[in-house]
Amino acid sequence: MSRWARVTIEHETDVSFADVKALASVVHSDGDQAASVSSGSLRTRGMIIAPCSVKTLAGIATGYADTLIVRAADVMLKERRPLVLAVRETPLNAVHIRNMLPLAEMGATIFPPVPAFYHRPENLDDVVDYTVLRMLDQLELGTDSPHRWSGL
Repeated sequence: MSRWARVTIEHETDVSFADVKALASVVHSDGDQAASVSSGSLRTRGMIIAPCSVKTLAGIATGYADTLIVRAADVMLKERRPLVLAVRETPLNAVHIRNMLPLAEMGATIFPPVPAFYHRPENLDDVVDYTVLRMLDQLELGTDSPHRWSGL
């Protein structure tokens, strides 16, 4: 988690950085370029960056791996593993869109967390849960859900 992700999660939710950290089995500093996730020899199913700032998007698009998050994303691309970028910015300007195109061409999934409503969410948690479910699907980690589209 980047420094600004920490600020965002604590500002926008009732969850603390310590709460999130407690959920993980391994935690690395974003400045630790020697961490296991900075090497393609570490076997992973992929990576989700949520939210993905346009700054991080730009770093990944240009190969400017100055943080562990960007380096780990670069590893996903070079190893041809799934990379899901939950770009949370609106509106998008031309630079943002230009940075997305080469990443999509390299195989990354650009996944703005746009809410779906066909499953008739009853609250914000339903919207968030559905978005997370769809992101996990990108890594083939999705679970069964009564909210999957089954037609009209």
